[in-house]
Amino acid sequence: MKRGKRYQEAAKLVDSTREYEAKEALEIIEKMPKPKFDETVELHVKLGVDSKHADQQVRGTVVLPNGTGKSQKVLVFAKGDKAKEAEAAGADFVGAEELVPKIEKENWFDYDVIVATPDMMGVIGRLGKVLGPKGLMPNPKSGTVTMDVTKAISEIKSGKVEYRLDKTNIIHVGIGKVSFGAEKLAENYQTLIDAIIKAKPAAAKGQYIKSVALTTTMGPSVYVNQK
Repeated sequence: MKRGKRYQEAAKLVDSTREYEAKEALEIIEKMPKPKFDETVELHVKLGVDSKHADQQVRGTVVLPNGTGKSQKVLVFAKGDKAKEAEAAGADFVGAEELVPKIEKENWFDYDVIVATPDMMGVIGRLGKVLGPKGLMPNPKSGTVTMDVTKAISEIKSGKVEYRLDKTNIIHVGIGKVSFGAEKLAENYQTLIDAIIKAKPAAAKGQYIKSVALTTTMGPSVYVNQK
């Protein structure tokens, strides 16, 4: 695959035979030639677990100290007082059963995260086939099925991210924008890595963190020494 000129220039800054300290890796990313938009910096962590086994799943949420640089649109499924509370807390959309046909028939996905009160999960269950593949199903583990809608909305808006294993046992999460600078990105990186380490399943054997790489949306991987 032929890479563009900017990618090739960026790749010259990276020694692919070594692993860098996180801060050093982020300083390299900061020096890379920039496209016309503010790229997201992504963290990719390969774990020594098997996601096919329920007792080796790694999943959780963490609030990044410097946010993600992306404003998240929140849809809340709630009724009555909880619906009013969600509106007051800054939810972008609030509703109940009436939203089901809009999502199903009109392919309405103008939001990034769905929060639901527990009593609404029966309604949302009808949307499982549509929301599931997009990773939008609310889940108690990620704090998106809750009676405390104010807290859920506040955390999402202030930079809460969810991390979870994919089928190849890798976690992929955006940790901020290149414009944040290496210092703030390093703080976000450390917060997320600490959370992943803490989430190590008891059933995991051998080396837990196999490899860690930082990339930009369109840039080369920079491998990080994370033991």
